[in-house]
Amino acid sequence: MLDNTITLAVDELNTDSTTNHVFDRFEEYSNRSVYIGANHALTARDTLSFYRSFPKASGNFKGVAKTSFKFTQDLVVDGVDGIAQLTSPIITEVSFSVPVGVTAAEQMIARQRNIALLDDDTLMVALMNQLMV
Repeated sequence: MLDNTITLAVDELNTDSTTNHVFDRFEEYSNRSVYIGANHALTARDTLSFYRSFPKASGNFKGVAKTSFKFTQDLVVDGVDGIAQLTSPIITEVSFSVPVGVTAAEQMIARQRNIALLDDDTLMVALMNQLMV
């Protein structure tokens, strides 16, 4: 089981200066746990969820372990009319599908590639703000 409190050092402005984001265990389900952040409220979610699927062997293949995590944070955005303000979630997800037997070093390289991509501001702005693919 993961810790009851998860503290993430987040470089909010991508300037090598971090702010702690603290998430506390909120709910547990079979193969899923949900944490809430300091800004979580009944009317505005601020959650971090973890998911898992155990590997299933098939023939001589040992199977694939699947894990993922998802951040959900409700934010206020302007409506189409430019007057109304609406609450809508920004959701980010990362998932892994790792064949049983992959080394820890190989897993780390895969994680580091994800971090490098997410930390590339030029690429991520083009993808997220201009929908370039």
